[in-house]
Amino acid sequence: MNRLKALGSGVAAAALAFAGLGTAAVLSAGQANGATVSANALSSQWYAAAPYLMPLDNNPPSASAIMDATGLKAFQLAFILAPNGGGCSPTWGGTSAVSSDTAVADVISAIRAKGGDVSVSIGGYGGTKLGQACSDAASTAAAYQQVITKYGLKAMDFDLEEPEYENTAAVAHEIGAAKILQQNNPGLFISVTTAGTAAGTGWFGQQMLNEAKSQGFTPNNFSIMPFDGGFNGAASQTSALTAFNGLLQSTFGWDAATAYAHEGFSGMNGRSDTGEYFYQADFQTVLDYATSHGMGRFTFWSLNRDRQCSPPDNNGATSGTCSSVAQADWDFAKYSVKFAGATPPVTTPPTTPPTTPPGGSCAGVADWSASAVYVGGNEVQHNGHKWKAKWWTTNEEPGTTGEWGVWQDEGAC
Repeated sequence: MNRLKALGSGVAAAALAFAGLGTAAVLSAGQANGATVSANALSSQWYAAAPYLMPLDNNPPSASAIMDATGLKAFQLAFILAPNGGGCSPTWGGTSAVSSDTAVADVISAIRAKGGDVSVSIGGYGGTKLGQACSDAASTAAAYQQVITKYGLKAMDFDLEEPEYENTAAVAHEIGAAKILQQNNPGLFISVTTAGTAAGTGWFGQQMLNEAKSQGFTPNNFSIMPFDGGFNGAASQTSALTAFNGLLQSTFGWDAATAYAHEGFSGMNGRSDTGEYFYQADFQTVLDYATSHGMGRFTFWSLNRDRQCSPPDNNGATSGTCSSVAQADWDFAKYSVKFAGATPPVTTPPTTPPTTPPGGSCAGVADWSASAVYVGGNEVQHNGHKWKAKWWTTNEEPGTTGEWGVWQDEGAC
């Protein structure tokens, strides 16, 4: 499940009922950053609809602009990891300590100032997870509690993927931590996200469900990611969701409606890492399935990718900063808005592909080429930003490898 991360209704309503945390009990992101913006109490359905956004990597778009264009109110910020150098303390992407963060806090404050809120996602693909680095569930939970307190969170996502979800002890730490956080933060909305297969999920996904059952932990939802595993289009995804519902029933003893109320979908918009394609029509089909079955979550990876490439097909490649399919900006975000029960504004799609990447052009700097060879110090422009190579590289797209990758972001053109 690469996702270009490390490279850069009845029963349903009852199951998702959400009691907001008292504002005196936690610090908001604005308060932590010296501002006066308080966390907004959104309905649980908004946290269940929050798409993923990398606030520090993959050419982050303006959350405020997305809110204005789509009516979206909730964002899933990614990812909290253990420090790259080791230790049991929370960081953004393994490099930026949560304790000293101001950049993400500013993003959160801007979202809350417009009536929105955030969930924070831990884990993802690549990097060292806190469940791996911390010695037990209690210390893992203590690390995550720092994130909750720092940003005044009302929602958190446990994105359990390779290689962590293959580590039995790490998964036990993560599930145990989630249970502790659920007990210590009443009303905290918790989603657990893992790999999807045609059978619903694989052996390690089932092991995770068994761990949750053994610990007596029930999150708001268990979500699967039906992409990067032989999927293509909506029919293969809804089939996997039906199969996963069966696994939830057999594991927890739920009936189908209860299982759907605790089931979520996490898709990938446009071209996936393995060359699968999911278009706007596919998202609509899965959305219709999710709402008609009373599912508990509908989200996707990612808002950083929810814009058109130049050329629109990105020459048949997958990008962390655009979708590689023809679209208007934030087309896919509007399906999350619909899942939350709101009506997004109507926009007219572009009649011609954009001739320049978002953000303008860097004068005198050559465009990045997938076929070129670069050495340390070489500069290129790509998706409206200027980039400098740290070492020899070829066919590594700027903006998809994060802070630890080969390309250093020198800012917008």
